[in-house]
This record gives sequence, C-alpha cells and structure tokens, in this order.
Amino acid sequence: MSDDLTPVIAASTRWLLAAYPAPTGALSRALAEAQARQAATLAATLRYPTSLDVQLLHLLAPSGSDRLDWLTGCDPQPEDLAWRTWVDETVVSWAACLLADPDLAARARQALTATEHHTEVGGVQRLTEPSGRDTEAAALLRHPDLLEGVAGLHRPQLMELLNVDGVGLR
Repeated sequence: MSDDLTPVIAASTRWLLAAYPAPTGALSRALAEAQARQAATLAATLRYPTSLDVQLLHLLAPSGSDRLDWLTGCDPQPEDLAWRTWVDETVVSWAACLLADPDLAARARQALTATEHHTEVGGVQRLTEPSGRDTEAAALLRHPDLLEGVAGLHRPQLMELLNVDGVGLR
C-alpha cells in the first residue's frame, strides 16, 4: 500500500486555487500555486504524520470536497468530480489557517520534526515569509476573512496539535 501524500496534496491545492483564484497573469498563478501547494503539503504532513496514517488514508479515502464546495457555493462540473474525491477537508482547512497566518505556518513548520515525512516537505518560505509579490498573487488565497469559513472548520484541532492557545495570533 502506498504511503504517498501526493494525490491529497495535489487535489487540496487545486481546490484552494479554484475557490480562491489568483489574479490574471502566469506569474501570479504560479506564485499562488506555490503558496497553496506549500500550505497543503505542510497541512497534509501534519495531518498524516506516519506511513501508517497515510496507508489508512489510502485505504479509507479522504473526505472529498462536497462540504467545502457547499460552504463556498461552488457547483463543480461533472469532469471535476474525480479529482475532488481526493480533497481532504481537514487538510484544506489547516492549509487555509496556514495561508491566513504566516506566524502559525512558521510554528507548523517547526512541528514537522515530529513527523516521519519531515524531510519530504522542502522549503516553505513563500508560506512563512511571503514577499510583497507573493501576497499580491495570493490576495484572495491569504485573505483571513475570506478563508474563515473553511479555516474555522478544523482550526481547533490544528491549534491543539501545535499547542497554540490563540493569544497573539492574527
């Protein structure tokens, strides 16, 4: 059985970009995708920290995007239904929390050392230390008010995992 998080990361990234699109332009889309992928990768690694967790994910399947689509008012096209089954609601919610708060993302990056996959994550500088261009390219994707409906779904579990009480966070 596979212990690869790639399908969940790819689907969750794609969902985030569909729900909170980047401004027009190839560079903006690429920068927004990099940030969404970093957030989804970090969230998925924290959510499924061991190979056994990932194997169980593949066995039981992720939650899919139905509830997220309903929350954001998305009406997916029939050709989009296959990849949406690989969206993990908790991963998307945690990724939204990380996108809205670079300080929380930095804390999450530090927590990766407790996972078996910590070496597979790579750099997350666009997520933890976004440049002005990164912020412009992901204006919707990083907007705390727009993300709140999705981020609030599973924020308490992320805060508990990271041992954060919410004081001093944006």
